[in-house]
Amino acid sequence: MTEGIDWIARAGAKPKGRRPAFFEDPAVDRLLSLTMAVVGELSVLRERLDTVERLLDAKGTISRAEIEAYVPDRTAGEERGEMIRAYIARVMRGFQQEVEALENPDPPIMDWVEKFSK
Repeated sequence: MTEGIDWIARAGAKPKGRRPAFFEDPAVDRLLSLTMAVVGELSVLRERLDTVERLLDAKGTISRAEIEAYVPDRTAGEERGEMIRAYIARVMRGFQQEVEALENPDPPIMDWVEKFSK
């Protein structure tokens, strides 16, 4: 299926067009890109570990072929979906807080307390 594909060359291939820029400092964009790549890899690893755990629960022993051939049933798929949504929400919480702060410019209550307690 994927034999003969040079994954190192594919990973290093330059995409067409410009990279998207979200921040003024290109280093921050690179760091975000790297972080999201690690997040994606960890998500895949978590699914694979879930596969291993489910097969071990069901059979007590497993082979690599069984791991590769595993297809989650509806319940497992829903549990995985929830697990991934929770994981992404935790990873993206800092960004979400920034968006919330932009949408609600009122300072947190402690800022008010400090301002008026002086």
